[in-house]
This record gives sequence, structure tokens and C-alpha cells, in this order.
Amino acid sequence: MAGRALAEVEGGPRFRRTLKQAGIDLKNLRNVHRSVGTLVAVAAAAFAPRRSGRLAGNIRAGATQKAAIVRAGGARLPYAGPIHWGWPKRNITANPFITQAAQQTEPRWIAVYQDYTDNALDHIEGK
Repeated sequence: MAGRALAEVEGGPRFRRTLKQAGIDLKNLRNVHRSVGTLVAVAAAAFAPRRSGRLAGNIRAGATQKAAIVRAGGARLPYAGPIHWGWPKRNITANPFITQAAQQTEPRWIAVYQDYTDNALDHIEGK
């Protein structure tokens, strides 16, 4: 289940292509995605189940020009995925703390994307 998007922008590739043709540096889009990922990651750390606090402390944001990414776990915390997605064979109930954080912070990250889109369109249209 890793790698599945919670939200997808319709027309994202066309938008990026238009920005590139207008001379807008797509590195700015990576910064916007990092801001969104950070918003969600901070909220996810608050929602994460706590025993030792290691899981909450390991939630981090990443970004590409195409996506905001929130990660948890890794080689030292292999239980992050089973805690989030569940593992029925091991009687581990899903606790989708990252999904919950993304849903609860949606108005805030939608506003970040809206501001970026409005500014980019103003630049493209020459307003």
C-alpha cells in the first residue's frame, strides 16, 4: 500500500508543463510540496500512537516536483507501516495516523496550493 496517493491533482502534468513553458522554475513547486508535506507531517506526529515516541519522532516530509510526501519508519522502525495500514494476520488493527493528519489539515494545504496556483497563473497571464 505504500506509494499510493491520498490526493491527486487533476491536470497536474499539464499544469507543470504550462509553468515550464512560461519560464517558471519548477523548483518552486518542490518547495510548495515540501511546505504541504511538513504541514501533514507535523499533524501526523501528533496523531501517531505513542509508546516510546520513536514513531512520532520519525515522521518526515519529502517533496518532488510532482508530489508532497510524508514518510514514517524505515530500517530502524519497520513497524511503522503495519501500525499505519494494519496487519490482519498478526492481529494489528490499522491506525492511519498519517491519513488522518492529511484529512484534518486539508483546508490548510489546499490553501497553500491555491495561493501557488493563483500566483503562477498571474505570472503566466502577465497580470
